[in-house]
Amino acid sequence: MLEIQAILSGFKGQLPILPVVIPLIVAPLVVFIGGARIAWWLAFLASAASLVISYALLLQVLDGSVISYAIGGWAPPWGIEYRIDAANAFVLLIISAIGTIVLPYAKTSIAREIRASAHTLFYAAYLLCFTGMLGVVITGDAFNVFVFLEISSLSTYVLIALGAERDKRALTASFNYLIMGTIGATFFVIGIGLLYMMTGTLNLADLAVRLEPLSDNRTVQAAFAFIVVGMGLKIAIYPLHLWLPNAYTYAPSAVSVFLAATSTKMAIYVLVRFMFSVFSPGFTESSGTLTLIILPFAVIAMFAASIIAVFQSDLKKTLAYSSVAQIGYMLLGIGYFSNTGLSATMIHLFNHAVTKAALFMAVGAIIYQTSTSFIPKMAGLGKQMPWTSGAFVVGGLSLIGIPGTAGFISKWVLITGALEKGWWWMVLLIVASSLIAIIYIWQVVEVLYLKDAEKDVVVKEAPLSLLIPTWAMVLASIYFGLDTELTLSSARAAADALIGPASQAAGQ
Repeated sequence: MLEIQAILSGFKGQLPILPVVIPLIVAPLVVFIGGARIAWWLAFLASAASLVISYALLLQVLDGSVISYAIGGWAPPWGIEYRIDAANAFVLLIISAIGTIVLPYAKTSIAREIRASAHTLFYAAYLLCFTGMLGVVITGDAFNVFVFLEISSLSTYVLIALGAERDKRALTASFNYLIMGTIGATFFVIGIGLLYMMTGTLNLADLAVRLEPLSDNRTVQAAFAFIVVGMGLKIAIYPLHLWLPNAYTYAPSAVSVFLAATSTKMAIYVLVRFMFSVFSPGFTESSGTLTLIILPFAVIAMFAASIIAVFQSDLKKTLAYSSVAQIGYMLLGIGYFSNTGLSATMIHLFNHAVTKAALFMAVGAIIYQTSTSFIPKMAGLGKQMPWTSGAFVVGGLSLIGIPGTAGFISKWVLITGALEKGWWWMVLLIVASSLIAIIYIWQVVEVLYLKDAEKDVVVKEAPLSLLIPTWAMVLASIYFGLDTELTLSSARAAADALIGPASQAAGQ
């Protein structure tokens, strides 16, 4: 019995590294073993294991504690450290949950969008992208952030390019993303290099201590600017968003779901980690970044991207521009410089991931049955594909922020944060931008339900293998709109871990 307890205790001590190591090891196995069916099972089991471990890690740090794991036994700051608190544990859960739920959907979806000989390549690239995202979030080493960022980016370029089976424009979208992603990564690593030059360390916790007396140093200020711009490209902050619409539109449906729900969330986490944990909250506020960059461009994104979405004829592109607008809401919470604002950002990471996954899954199901995402071609599908259309409608309601959905909770916390600061005008802007979302969602609903299908065109409902994951996301968006205990408590704990409880007063 004592031996079993010792083994279990030792296993528990290795939990921080397992979410990254398991999919990283399985990714090459998928290629070496071969066979799409085996590849799918390996990918699913690896992602499910990461999900379980991520949830276990979140439960351990919700009380404000921190888990430190020294890679290879080399103590930080000399060795690479995995450092887990409520903030990155929450994002770990988001990425691992979406990554796991997408795989059953992908098994059917890619059958018609990617040639059979490339299926094992798809699962290998998917796992590498999954690994990179988890690694970016969990590592406590600045250069490791860059390494994992490149792992996820390189595999993402491949995943998007696989959409060329359906539309050759996927190759151009992938190339554009490669160029913009490379520029962003270059800016980011230059910033890291400047920080290392000034402090002699790459450990994030150690950097925070050594940077505190260097707030007036021009090199440190330049490093901050490089990091903000570099991650701004990865996040797709307006107007650095030009790579995102085509990448989401022309990628295979399963890839669009995964990227829309996880990629920008990971990048936003990195931005807030550096802005509030590595650089002190006081440094970030005094730099003027929040008032001169984050807040203005957040508001511009909320309106400009939503208006552009109204005029799109491709539903995937409509949702892609909608994502740019939703990124604006996340940045808005950062710009508040308060615990409530940052809590709004963190909870919207979760709620938008669930909502946008449901919407892109519904669109993918339509593409599976009709081979198009052109909105006018969807006339009458509300009757022919009632479950798929219903999923889109509920997801759309959550995107708008209707009470009873997860999207409402995000905007409610954002409004609360604005009221705490006395920004009544910001409340009006949030409501007004949400009204624009009603327009582009209603345009699709009108085509689905109020227009007749073409004569002699019969479309069957999507298979259960697509509907079940889709409705799992839809029901999650409803559940987390009614029961907010896990998401709100996690978001608040994450905000405390990032900005500190004392910063609430400082931001007002």
